[in-house]
Amino acid sequence: MRTIPSGLAAHLADGVTTVCHCWKLIRRDGMTFGFTDHDRDLAFGGTTFAARSGLEAAEATAELGFAVGGGEVSGALVSAGLTEDDISSGFYDDASVETWLVNWDNVGERLLLDIGSIGEIRRADGTFIAEVRGLMHRLDEERGRLFRATCSADLGDGKCGVKLSSSIYTGAGTVTRTDGALGITASGIGFADGWCTGGQLSWTSGANAGVSVEVKVHRAIGGTDEFDLWQRAPQAILVGDTFRVTAGCDKTHATCRDKFKNAVNFRGFPHMPGNDFIIRMPRQGEPGLDGGSFFK
Repeated sequence: MRTIPSGLAAHLADGVTTVCHCWKLIRRDGMTFGFTDHDRDLAFGGTTFAARSGLEAAEATAELGFAVGGGEVSGALVSAGLTEDDISSGFYDDASVETWLVNWDNVGERLLLDIGSIGEIRRADGTFIAEVRGLMHRLDEERGRLFRATCSADLGDGKCGVKLSSSIYTGAGTVTRTDGALGITASGIGFADGWCTGGQLSWTSGANAGVSVEVKVHRAIGGTDEFDLWQRAPQAILVGDTFRVTAGCDKTHATCRDKFKNAVNFRGFPHMPGNDFIIRMPRQGEPGLDGGSFFK
């Protein structure tokens, strides 16, 4: 049960109240922003909550049990530090949001209403509506190790162990031709055809600097490299933009063994029988159905 501070409780019980909402937004990179629907800036807890940001609570829901509750916050893209380019680049994806009820006449009287995360953000005509998901949505996320045929590690992380800093697995390039959004051509990277399919491309200059996207297809043709990207660039890609790209991994045991020489760190179970084996009918006299290994 939520306990309302005595000062705020007395204020709410009064005939006239001076309350507003404040939102503290913490991005995954640690940057913190504060917003309020009051008409002047408020400050508490080491954060200044900016007025004139155009933010307001659109709706809020609460659910019993393990259902995901949440709400929405809407506003105009006019606040300092909150730009449409950053939203398009994904900097606010899964950012943490604290929602406060505050007595603007005495900010010491305040109540933390909810903690959530930014979900879907919809943009139209210079405004946005951000979905705020309750903490229960974390229960829908993958936690711990899964037993599956493919590897559960991400290429280059601590569980994988592959050193992506090696020139064998990471290259740099400069855009020589592009459609401006999903396709680019570069030269001189030097990787074999398909080497970077499924890899990560990170922009190091231009309007998209700092943004990373997965490579859908990599083609090496006559000394040039062509890349098709899974996600449109937030800003237009221009000739001369530079990037770094890593080798791709399809998370199979064969790729881990042959491409990365890293089978000892493979985090999957390649000999696990799949659904095709489990649901098919056995045939009379078929070998290998005595409970022994299929791979001896």
